[in-house]
Amino acid sequence: MAKYEIIIYWSDEDQAFVAEVPELPGCMADGKTYREAIANAEVVMQEWIETAKEIGRTIPEPKGRLHFA
Repeated sequence: MAKYEIIIYWSDEDQAFVAEVPELPGCMADGKTYREAIANAEVVMQEWIETAKEIGRTIPEPKGRLHFA
């Protein structure tokens, strides 16, 4: 599994933890628990990468921790 950063936060609206993968546009998952959100994000990341390969989309190299100014 590639080493992409995952940002996790609680969504009051969804009543779930949301896990976003900023380097893979549109790649996010949720879960009732923190761990469930991470596990679901790992599945979605793999599916995102497999789909990108199938359609010839560029797959970004993981940069690790993102830095904010």
